[in-house]
Amino acid sequence: MQTDRALILGLIEACHDAITIHADDLCELDRAIGDGDHGTNMRRGCEAVYLDRERLCCLALPQAIELIGVALVMSVGGAAGPLYGTLLIELGRRLSILENEGDFALIFGEAIEAVARRGRAGAGDKTLLDVLYPIQAEIMRRSTLINIAKRAVLSAELTADMKAMRGRASFLGDRSVGHIDPGASSCAHLTTAICRYLEEYRPA
Repeated sequence: MQTDRALILGLIEACHDAITIHADDLCELDRAIGDGDHGTNMRRGCEAVYLDRERLCCLALPQAIELIGVALVMSVGGAAGPLYGTLLIELGRRLSILENEGDFALIFGEAIEAVARRGRAGAGDKTLLDVLYPIQAEIMRRSTLINIAKRAVLSAELTADMKAMRGRASFLGDRSVGHIDPGASSCAHLTTAICRYLEEYRPA
């Protein structure tokens, strides 16, 4: 897979902008059921990646994705860093040996399962997995980028009806119901930013 400087740079900038715009909202969601710092943590991680963008965009896409994952593990506090980092590290490693574009849904699913193992969580536990699994389902169906983004947003909203089973929010028990999970929300914002960029992106 060849290096694509414009694609990598564009994706980094799109994700950085999305988290910067929504950081305060993510903190507000997290104040209801967590420590209140999810937006701050995600902004720190995206800023670290953004500042390293010139080096990252000179790499092959799989390597860049893996190193972005490492950066998020190192810079994002709380559970989000290890979870997002695991997703990208595993995805980058698998992309490096991808032979057929049709296999992307499969390797994405494998990366999601790595996140599930890392977080000891599953579908319905009120985490970012409740957005990642539906995204994979849409990719399996070969949905459009617009529909993938819509599914991500809807899936994040649906976490409001769930009882948190993992993380600090789980301590609230039934009181966690009625609040959107901040990790699911940040995942939806990032997915939307990525899909919008890819919809507009045209290789030179």
